Amino acid sequence: MQAEIEQFERIVRRASLFTNAPKETYRVLHPFDERNLHPALPSKTKRLFDDGHYAEATFEAFKFLDKQVQKHAGVSEVGFKLMMMAFADTSPLVKLNSGATVSEHDEQKGFQFLFSGAILAIRNPRGHEFDVQDDPDTCLDHLSLASLLIRKLESSGFKVT
Repeated sequence: MQAEIEQFERIVRRASLFTNAPKETYRVLHPFDERNLHPALPSKTKRLFDDGHYAEATFEAFKFLDKQVQKHAGVSEVGFKLMMMAFADTSPLVKLNSGATVSEHDEQKGFQFLFSGAILAIRNPRGHEFDVQDDPDTCLDHLSLASLLIRKLESSGFKVT
């Protein structure tokens, strides 16, 4: 039943391509637009999602996030170790704020755990296991978290490309 639902969703998303009606007469938002996912996510992520490869879409988004942090930290480390090193509460390689107050210190440490936890709990199972299956809502939740983390990098002055 789930496969039929997913196939139907893909057809509905693409139906607007086959109508002669003016675009103003219909407004179908892609789930990425409904969730306001970060536009810098690789286009491959959206293609995988549209084709029903939800775990793979999530994996691609988190590989992208990992590379962005790696680039801004200026180190070759990857994954959990990268995140713990990059966002360390003492001498971070990627400063998310000035670190002048207890709250800013707590925010830095909290995001250290969010970034590293996302890599451990979301990216790693999809990169190391061979048959992870996600549904569209789980994938969109994961992509929303990746978008939040990307936006946090940007709000801290880092250019995400």
